[in-house]
Amino acid sequence: MKHPIRQLGAVAAALFIGMTAQQVLAHGDVVPQAVDTTGLKNVGADFLASNPYRKDKTAIRIGDSAYNQNCARCHGLGGVSGGIAPDLRYLPLGDEGDEVFLQRIRKGAVRDGRVYMPPFEGTLSQEAMWAIRTWLETVHEE
Repeated sequence: MKHPIRQLGAVAAALFIGMTAQQVLAHGDVVPQAVDTTGLKNVGADFLASNPYRKDKTAIRIGDSAYNQNCARCHGLGGVSGGIAPDLRYLPLGDEGDEVFLQRIRKGAVRDGRVYMPPFEGTLSQEAMWAIRTWLETVHEE
């Protein structure tokens, strides 16, 4: 007869493995949250190539909140990745980083039929996306 504590340990391990598998499969399966961009100038329907809000205090405040609502669950609080998704503090500053950021946030990432990041185009406004980018530049690291 197996020891009851060892049996419990096996059950707990199986539950943990099952839960971990579900969490991994759930990566990218998020429901975007609305972002109130009141206070930011409207940038129009055509996507801009570079961030119109760089260093804007209102955009930083809005971007901080929008990041926490929509990005932190995968990319980590404060932009510090826990390993599930890239650490966004290392995005290049300026136009180079803008191009990478905008492509990924608009189109998302799918590999081998798996969603690694959902597309936010059509869900978040361009203003909300650029506000997130503006905040990310405040936590940038080399």
